[in-house]
Amino acid sequence: MRGKFITFEGIDGAGKSSHVDWLAECLRQRGLSVLVTREPGGTPLGEKLRDLLLHEPMHLETETLLMFAARREHLAQVIEPALARGQWVVCDRFSDATWAYQGGGRGLDKAKFLALEQWVLEGLQPDLTLLFDLPLEVARERIVLANRSLDRFEQERADFHERVRQAYLDRAQHFAHRIRLIDANQSLEVIRKILDAILQETIKSN
Repeated sequence: MRGKFITFEGIDGAGKSSHVDWLAECLRQRGLSVLVTREPGGTPLGEKLRDLLLHEPMHLETETLLMFAARREHLAQVIEPALARGQWVVCDRFSDATWAYQGGGRGLDKAKFLALEQWVLEGLQPDLTLLFDLPLEVARERIVLANRSLDRFEQERADFHERVRQAYLDRAQHFAHRIRLIDANQSLEVIRKILDAILQETIKSN
């Protein structure tokens, strides 16, 4: 039986990454084989592209093409083979992130995004996307408190991140059948109860 594909999305500072390994472990405790990965990255080539994307200034279309190049390699080498083996794949960011950051944040033409997505994904979309949402000011406070060096996306101005957030919310409305909106401005315990309930639904539908 083909595995299921779960992705995590959200603006920087939303706290999604703190739940990735936890959710994967919940799936393993239910007897499922799970592969955890991330974007950009997930393959040796993808990780090299990730370093360029996060730290080197570049033209918007170059940035978008590199994102999709890393994604094509990721799909071919990691995601699609794992799903075919019956594994569940849990991925920190996927194509919705490109829609939000390059599309919403930077203003990439929607037609160019959709053409690339159709070409690279060949119709594959996650079975479930967990979109962590919270007010921008809260997200920015969390990033400051983390006291770490910021990549070039995290260094963008507030209006960029607000456009990213709105693009995510618009995408969630359009793909309401697979994108579940999580209020990330709650305690860890409450969020994980919500995630556990969603997981149970997803497993039952398998």
